[in-house]
Amino acid sequence: MSADTTARRAGSNRDASARGTRFSETMLGTLTLDDEDHTRRVRLDLTVTADHLLRPLGTTRARATGRIRVTGWTDDPGAQGELEISPIARRRIRYRVTFTADGRRLTLDGWKSITPRRPVASMTVLPYTVYEDAVPIGTGTLRFPLGTRLLPFLASFRFPRREDPGALLAPRWRGEPGRTEVWYTTVTDPDSGSGLWLHHELTAPADGSQPYAHGWAAVFPQDGPVRHARFGPADLTSEESGFTADGVSVRPGRLTGSAADGALRWNLSERPADEPLFTFPRWSWRRPLLPAAQILPAARAVYDGTFSHDGTKLTLTAAPGASARIYGHGNARRWAWLHADLGAGAVLEIVAAVSTRPGLRRLPPLVFLRLRRNGRCWPRRPERPAVGWAGVGRFRARIGLPTWTVAGRAGLRRIRVEVTQPADRTLALDYTDPDGSHATCRNSERADAHVLLERWWFGGWRTEAEWTLDGTAHAEVGTR
Repeated sequence: MSADTTARRAGSNRDASARGTRFSETMLGTLTLDDEDHTRRVRLDLTVTADHLLRPLGTTRARATGRIRVTGWTDDPGAQGELEISPIARRRIRYRVTFTADGRRLTLDGWKSITPRRPVASMTVLPYTVYEDAVPIGTGTLRFPLGTRLLPFLASFRFPRREDPGALLAPRWRGEPGRTEVWYTTVTDPDSGSGLWLHHELTAPADGSQPYAHGWAAVFPQDGPVRHARFGPADLTSEESGFTADGVSVRPGRLTGSAADGALRWNLSERPADEPLFTFPRWSWRRPLLPAAQILPAARAVYDGTFSHDGTKLTLTAAPGASARIYGHGNARRWAWLHADLGAGAVLEIVAAVSTRPGLRRLPPLVFLRLRRNGRCWPRRPERPAVGWAGVGRFRARIGLPTWTVAGRAGLRRIRVEVTQPADRTLALDYTDPDGSHATCRNSERADAHVLLERWWFGGWRTEAEWTLDGTAHAEVGTR
């Protein structure tokens, strides 16, 4: 791939962004199941995200994630679905939300019928039906409480800049020597408990010799040893967006390939379930001035398809995970990384690293931490955990194995994260930097994590949220 071609493609994708819409909504009501003679109370909390501004005169399709609670039956923080917002064109706002109750996968389907004579009342009442395998099993009504929820509803509206995840997959390398570019994906199969890791890398040696593409695939079964295989080195095939080499490809919405003569084979579709997440400052991806930068084209994604290894075939259905990108001069001197899907649309991404550059390598690990929750990122500025304010208040990382930690405070909140990578669930692999030096990465796609978020309230720290992940965190530690 020529430097000029790559530069043109990177430039053409750089401004592929638009304004989206995000808001939160809470509705209360009742549900009557067909096999019961009493009603149950229901609360539905949703965060709704559209890729563009709402179209009052047209139809807007949006994604919904959130929590549904039905007394005595379910409390599912992983509800997800879609909205069709068409108050004038079709005179309705339709909701389709999938959730789990008693181990059964169910769908809430209903719509608000908008009438000109009663616009406010009709936009606050949602009659619905609950289905199991397309068979109705209950009916109910949800209402939006104007008196208590109108102001929070209006205050929740955000119009974030929406970037095309496919554009963020475009190669960044422009022909310079001494560069590394990575496309990597981590997934948890909810049925088998297995973790998957797909790593795709372009290395341009610092001595100006021929660049090469390579990578590996790994599976972390719930029962049994970790299995991995490499592919490449090979020439990188010219692509508008993504990675293609040695029969392995990463394209918008699709990951395919095999390694070790087909011993590991995968064919996965990828559906973004969230907005891009810039772990480092956004400018550091646009202008590669730092030793390296990392982003997620979508903070959360959903995967369907198959992954085969050693005669075992995993069939993934709505498996949670994410893809990420790295571009820089090589690996850090020492680093730790975490991707944690916390449920209910919340996600935590951490990169803590010590640079190899003179001067910087004497510093303690710089922490870049992004917690996206309820549609908002904390800390507000990506560089805040790394530098604090005037050097004060910087987040701290203690990197080691099997356990490493990150802790820090920003504003009225503070966080402590503890990650454990058990030895039997961790894979050690060697990395080669563009300058020929080596590093060792120890990765686990079945790590454990505990996250405690606290808020200062009336003179003391109080727990705002707490998450415990048992074998579903994706993490790694790198050393030299």
